[in-house]
Amino acid sequence: MVRIAEIEAGSIAEALELRIGTRVVRINGQPVRDGIDFTFLLADTELEIETVSPEGEAAVYEIQREPGEALGIVPQPDAVRECANKCVFCFIDGNPPGVRDALWLRDDDFRLSFTYGSYVTLTNLGPKGFQRLIDQRLSPLYVSVHATEPEVRRRLLVNEQAGEIMQRLAALTRAGLEVHTQVVLCPEWNDGSHLDRTIDDLWSLGPGVRSLSIVPVGLTRYNLGRPVRLLERPEAERALDQVERARVRARAERQRGWCYAADELFLVAGQDLPAASYYDDFELVENGVGAVRRFIDDIDGALERLPSLVGRRLRILTGASMAPFFRSRVHDVRRATGADLEVLEVENRFFGSSVTIAGLLAGADLAAAVHDPRGGDVILVSADALNQDQVFIDGMPLVELQRRVAPARLIVARSLPSALARL
Repeated sequence: MVRIAEIEAGSIAEALELRIGTRVVRINGQPVRDGIDFTFLLADTELEIETVSPEGEAAVYEIQREPGEALGIVPQPDAVRECANKCVFCFIDGNPPGVRDALWLRDDDFRLSFTYGSYVTLTNLGPKGFQRLIDQRLSPLYVSVHATEPEVRRRLLVNEQAGEIMQRLAALTRAGLEVHTQVVLCPEWNDGSHLDRTIDDLWSLGPGVRSLSIVPVGLTRYNLGRPVRLLERPEAERALDQVERARVRARAERQRGWCYAADELFLVAGQDLPAASYYDDFELVENGVGAVRRFIDDIDGALERLPSLVGRRLRILTGASMAPFFRSRVHDVRRATGADLEVLEVENRFFGSSVTIAGLLAGADLAAAVHDPRGGDVILVSADALNQDQVFIDGMPLVELQRRVAPARLIVARSLPSALARL
């Protein structure tokens, strides 16, 4: 069942005097297990909804509505299914003390995969749960494969059920579902010939496997080398060669790149990022595939539209990964705006120096990087470092960082042009 969290004003639900806290237990005779069921079963225009009030009183509502007319019920979020794996590279094992509480949740929930594009392993689904994916056509799904060889995947995920991944993916694609897949590349675990095997196996499943992204393993000072280590430059170079071979085949046969290297893989290999055409429609940007290219192109495309900021001092706070890309555009931005622009590379003391992305910078580390803030200064911080409650990963609220950098003005944005447009 789902519980009502909100009732939209002027809606059918309000007219029926449904109340917050009421449980929706059946729709048209079908049990409502969660929010996915709720959305799926509301597709009909004629509805019979069975509810139980907060006091335990049962009621049935018969509703006829126009196609597309909203019912007006906002359900409470579902309880998240937690992960049954003990992956040797699990980022949660690298969490430091004091990290936000939500970061300790080991989620592996197909509903989040379908709704938000988070990656799941498909190891915690029994026959009924797996069949539900097919019956409700929950597509596209985002699946962490890591390796297709059963023994290699079992070893990586530390789960005896993990070896069935090819059978599960084959069943999904035969049923017409589409799947985005990923490999978190761990040296001496699933690289080299294992990666070749994974690429070939996933390609053999046909166009139902819509993409494969190769992401280098990320580790903090709390789980570095226990038991997985970071990729070294020659290993990243070899992986890029493997990806490129797969891309040549995919371009020839399916007219898309299909296999994509994450931005971080190019950085580890010391290679230039590819042009925008490499990423096709940037479908995997949330998985770190093409985010840096989009960032650079956004700056270059906006140079002629940037505001005049003569006499202003702008200070960009970012991680070690992005600092070189900001610095490569400092001259052009200064010339376009007249601003005194400075890039401050923030050391990640919270997770350790192996973590270099701006989205994982702690509030305390950002504050420590700002010296001599002045009135009239503008300090720019990546919005990716904050959650929806405007809290950094170490639990520091945004308002606290604003207090620490006063009297400078703090701006949070996802791109440099959008930040400067607010000045």
